[in-house]
Amino acid sequence: MIGGGIAGLSAATALAERGVSVVVLEREEYLGGRVGGWSTELEDGSAATMSRGFHAFFRQYYNLRNLLERSDPGLHRLHPVEDYPLIDGSGRIDGFKGLPETPPLNAFAFVKRSPTFKWRDLGNLSGLAALPLMTVSVPETFDKLDDVSAAEFLRQINFPEAARHLAFGVFSRSFFADPEKMSAAELAMMFHIYFLGSSEGLVFDVPTGPYPQTLWDPLGEYLTGLGVDIRTGVTVGTVEPGFRVDGEQFDSVVMATDVGGLRSIVDASPDLGTVEWRSRVNALENTPHFLVHRVWLDKPVNADRPPFIGTGDMPPIDNISVLELFEDEAAEWASRTGGSVVELHAYAATDSEEETRAQLMARMHEIYPETASATVLYERSEWRNDCPMFGLGQFAHRPTVRTPEPGLVLAGDCIRIDLPVALMERAATTGLAAANMLLEGWGVEGHDIVTVPVRGRFKMFDKIDQWTAGLQKAPSA
Repeated sequence: MIGGGIAGLSAATALAERGVSVVVLEREEYLGGRVGGWSTELEDGSAATMSRGFHAFFRQYYNLRNLLERSDPGLHRLHPVEDYPLIDGSGRIDGFKGLPETPPLNAFAFVKRSPTFKWRDLGNLSGLAALPLMTVSVPETFDKLDDVSAAEFLRQINFPEAARHLAFGVFSRSFFADPEKMSAAELAMMFHIYFLGSSEGLVFDVPTGPYPQTLWDPLGEYLTGLGVDIRTGVTVGTVEPGFRVDGEQFDSVVMATDVGGLRSIVDASPDLGTVEWRSRVNALENTPHFLVHRVWLDKPVNADRPPFIGTGDMPPIDNISVLELFEDEAAEWASRTGGSVVELHAYAATDSEEETRAQLMARMHEIYPETASATVLYERSEWRNDCPMFGLGQFAHRPTVRTPEPGLVLAGDCIRIDLPVALMERAATTGLAAANMLLEGWGVEGHDIVTVPVRGRFKMFDKIDQWTAGLQKAPSA
């Protein structure tokens, strides 16, 4: 197992539970990958856990949540964030708390109370252009929309300008990408997963403490109890057909790395796979840089501030979280000092790290004015560009779980799988699929994979879609 992130841990768990001897090789000193965390010492000598930023554990992450239940039955180490406001530059606020669970009633209820999306906007939408939102399926949706940008798709359906931050803030920006450069098929898939195709809605859970202590250390202990050999701080250089990983012999290999790690290993392993497969791996890209900036303030934010807000049309800031409202470590620090721990995110940054950091702080003061008079006691930043890019026309060429090398499989959120999953859930699902593929080759029963419905819920829209497709194919006189 190369990689100890969500995908690697998912695959390792599925294999170990079927009696397979598993070795996990992880580059970092901690588990969890891009949802991991590490210790840092603040200038006053107190310990804190830093990470790459806030992650929402949506209720539709069935396979990820099932994985976490291995070490936390009942998921007591997750607690709900019942709502998260979305605000725009004009001060309009949308939320998701209290919506009906059944689609499309949830959509109608949202429109009814939204200050940015009005009933008249529904009448102005281009119904035919918007059909892909109601008829989502994989890979058909990608066949139709993968060459169209998320921003252009919303323009084509006449999505109201004032409400576009809802789509970009909740869905498109989750991929750390500029909506003008991200596939509209991924946007449509997100609408299906979180809103139109499931009843769980857009509420989510968050860990009660930092990621290592709350999620990955307990899961690591569970795996160790199954006999898994977990080796952190190990960077893999080469994988030879056969399979020798940096000279150590294995029967099979799951490569569950990020884009950079996968490309590096394949580049250094010239005999691995076919020319065509290697070109697919090399074509994978990362998104632009993003910045996570966390500050420890000497004063609290106002008591009515929510744990998390998303922002729209307020570049470069994309969201703000107040950590002491949901994380026990930050809550202890805030209680002891009387301050607040606030985290600011900028996705797809266009300026330098220093400029983006200054802009984030200015936006924090604008959105939460009480922070302008607070002193920043400590601060930590993460400036990264290692999230996979889902750009235009890339889906058909993305490497899949299966590879040309029998016994070698891929997993991760950059890997194609023809199921309605995204982000952390795509990582967990591809890890399960990779393990199942190996288990099938050994004649061993695999594990169930659960997703939201694989097609849109409303058959009438499928019929309309088929009818319009027939019209487009009909010969002209």
